[in-house]
Amino acid sequence: MTVHQPTIASEPFSSLALSALPSPCYVIDEAKIEANLKILEQVQQASGAKILLALKAFSMFSIAPLVMKYLQGVAASGLNEATLGKEEFKGEVHTYVAAIRPHEFNALLNVSDHLIFNSVNQWHNYRDRALAYQNTSNTKIQFGVRINPEHSESDTPLYDPCAPCSRMGIRLEDFQQLNINGISGLHFHTLCEQEFAPLARTLDAVEKNFGETLHKLEWVNFGGGHHITREGYDLQGLIERITAFQQKYTVQVYLEPGEAIALDAGVLVTEVLDTLHNTMDLAIVDVSATCHMPDVLEMPYRPRLTGSGAPNEKPHTYRLGGPSCLAGDIIGDYSFDSPLQVGQRLMFEDMAIYTMVKNSTFNGINLPAIVLWNSQSQAMKIIKEFGYQDFKQRLS
Repeated sequence: MTVHQPTIASEPFSSLALSALPSPCYVIDEAKIEANLKILEQVQQASGAKILLALKAFSMFSIAPLVMKYLQGVAASGLNEATLGKEEFKGEVHTYVAAIRPHEFNALLNVSDHLIFNSVNQWHNYRDRALAYQNTSNTKIQFGVRINPEHSESDTPLYDPCAPCSRMGIRLEDFQQLNINGISGLHFHTLCEQEFAPLARTLDAVEKNFGETLHKLEWVNFGGGHHITREGYDLQGLIERITAFQQKYTVQVYLEPGEAIALDAGVLVTEVLDTLHNTMDLAIVDVSATCHMPDVLEMPYRPRLTGSGAPNEKPHTYRLGGPSCLAGDIIGDYSFDSPLQVGQRLMFEDMAIYTMVKNSTFNGINLPAIVLWNSQSQAMKIIKEFGYQDFKQRLS
């Protein structure tokens, strides 16, 4: 089966009327989300894999009905995400928790279809209670453990779950101590915004180290970090490897991408509040790196800004910063064809992922509004706006 890229405008946000929007705001393109989902659905159909939305990257539950037209469920990283998945997405809920809080264990059992343990200790501590629940409940909950293939593919150590001293997953030498009775599947995760070749190398390592165990399982979860919807991704290679893996080990393969669902499907609209000069031209905008796009500081990286160039590429270069009192609340240096004006709207690209889920109200700065827009029909709806009560309710 050949997978086809759905037709969609190459620059879908070029027709977005920035002046009609509240500022700041995230704008999510429903048409682009669906185009990404259609690619994932073709992968499912061709390979037999089941694909889940990783809520840690994108949790916009107002479009859950659209997501669930194509995907099988969600991947959660704790009780709150799992509960959101159960309530709003209504598909399978696969929950992995690095360390379970004892008072949350029963609730995790109630909302999860797969519950994945991070260590030998965690599984052994909860195993009896887990199997007792499995035997007495009407659910078909299954249990798995996360393995550490000890094979690194990430270029950024901060995001490498297989780095030395990682707390994520069970290494081969520790796996020998695991009581596998009651375990029906394995989970691993090594990728971050990557294509098929790193996954293929990871699978080679997993099969080499855990191949004997794979034959005893019912499912294997390949984790997230798969940029399946990125242009140029080797979809056919992915399909063929999944198909071969499932046939070899007689297991159900799961993938749980997050970014792939909302890749290039959202922007963050901001307004210039002030311009000034201190050694170089500066502009203060109403979005904050630390509050609204923290990966700019954590990774770090320089987000794309529509219509701008690299520093000094265009005649007017500015350093853009947020409105907070944090001196390091710097988004990056950009150049423009004309001087920036107070009140001018700007648009940061690819801002649907790891933004809404990670933002904060530091300094009492409001969260950006959330807008759902359709680049094909131009329909627009303000999903939510935030104010003082949203700031206050997080405090005491």
